[in-house]
Amino acid sequence: MKPGRSAGVPIPLKSTRLLDQVRERIRYLHYSLSTETTYVHWVKFFVRWHGRSNGGTGVMRHPRDMGAPEVEAFLTMLAVERKVSASTHNQALSAILFLYRKVLAVKLPWLDDIGRPQQKRRIPSVLTQNEVAGLLSQMQGEPALLARLLYGTGMRLMEGLRLRIKDVDFDRHVIIVREAKGGKDRVVMLPRSLVPALRQQMYAARAVWEVDRQAQRGGVETPHALEAKYPQVGNTWGWFWMFPSPTHSVDPRSGVQRRHHLFEERLQRAIKKAVPLAGIVKPVSVHTLRHSFATHLLQSGTDIRTVQELLGHSDVSTTMIYTHVLKVAAGGTASPLDALLAGSPALHFA
Repeated sequence: MKPGRSAGVPIPLKSTRLLDQVRERIRYLHYSLSTETTYVHWVKFFVRWHGRSNGGTGVMRHPRDMGAPEVEAFLTMLAVERKVSASTHNQALSAILFLYRKVLAVKLPWLDDIGRPQQKRRIPSVLTQNEVAGLLSQMQGEPALLARLLYGTGMRLMEGLRLRIKDVDFDRHVIIVREAKGGKDRVVMLPRSLVPALRQQMYAARAVWEVDRQAQRGGVETPHALEAKYPQVGNTWGWFWMFPSPTHSVDPRSGVQRRHHLFEERLQRAIKKAVPLAGIVKPVSVHTLRHSFATHLLQSGTDIRTVQELLGHSDVSTTMIYTHVLKVAAGGTASPLDALLAGSPALHFA
């Protein structure tokens, strides 16, 4: 830390444009690209909405010139007029708090008084093992392998897509999930049934890597400042994606054209198409595979602390939601109606 600077004061920003300042601070704090995109969207929306609502003049005011009334009016508009969910409301509030606290370094008492709407804890949608089998049987190619991998390991969608060659250990049958939610690493099992298909996927990825290497294209993205310290690390085989994209794209942060991992909508579309073909009427998303993984492990007798570690939950109370799913699925408690009908055959429906 430089002399004279307190721990709570952020380093000066280079840019004078508000949105560039937001991006700069997010990258300095190593937030993800998705967080950057989301926060920039809400800050832009916040400023423009007040410009439009400022007597219809369209005059934009800097957030420094606004305070609690403007923030509360914006959040009220989202809740009352747009009827956004509690999670979206909290997302917008987090972006605005980030703007004032981390970017503008404004410490105002009203920031702590703004309440967050409480999200209702809901029982997640979980598939039975037969339903999972039916869903997976309706999928083909890379999306099918990726779906099997997510269900077989409990990984989140982006954790599976960002999987690197070096993090798949075929000898020990484990996968290392790097920089997961909360910036933590964890280890999950490598399903033995997927080893042959994953090896084939690795050979296919190797062929793509060789093409890029021969064409001397920019290497894949690497975390933080690793590329500055080791300029060629992004070109090495170990850091290549297990599920590379078939095309190149421009990195939105560096402007370098490079190969990204498989686009997330590829799997989302494949699952959406497979659900009706499998005859499933429950709401199903990619994350449903993770919910089903956890529930099926607990159902088979796996200790809840083990499931917590495999999912990467910081608190076991988050994992406990799947015990509620088990109670619903098991139907272990007999209904009083069943006892009534057993004792009174005349009450049975014709």
